[in-house]
Amino acid sequence: MSVAVRPAVPEDAAALAALRWEFRAGRAAPTEDREAFLERCAAWMRTELATCVSWRAWVADSAGEIVGQAWLHTMQKVPNPIGERERHAYFSNLYVKPSARGGVGVRLLRAAIEWCEAAGVDTIVLWPTPRSRPLYVRHGFTDRVDFFALQLPRSTTAADGE
Repeated sequence: MSVAVRPAVPEDAAALAALRWEFRAGRAAPTEDREAFLERCAAWMRTELATCVSWRAWVADSAGEIVGQAWLHTMQKVPNPIGERERHAYFSNLYVKPSARGGVGVRLLRAAIEWCEAAGVDTIVLWPTPRSRPLYVRHGFTDRVDFFALQLPRSTTAADGE
């Protein structure tokens, strides 16, 4: 199977929303109707891909079918005078359809890392699943103990969650 990795465009939003549903609904029972989610998610993705202000995405395309995706959110740091790069990135939603797996996820991850290197990103953070940990370790990610996280209580509305 020949797969091309390319930046996502707004026209990809419906296919990307369907992949997002497949990825997340496969991990836990959905609390939102599939069609409502797809509509809401595609609208959000279309807007983010049209502006590329803080979110960007890459797709794996096989003969016109999107079989994988990866998303990246960038955040500006407060300016500082010590020569640190002033941007962080959050990597999320790396997902490849089971039928297309076998190196496609690595290619999506590399595309995001290469973009970050070119854009002067200081640090990429992510929350791996137990299954994905070895992939990220192979690409230089490490467990960090030099920052804190606070997970807030879950909201009861689907629109507030990831």
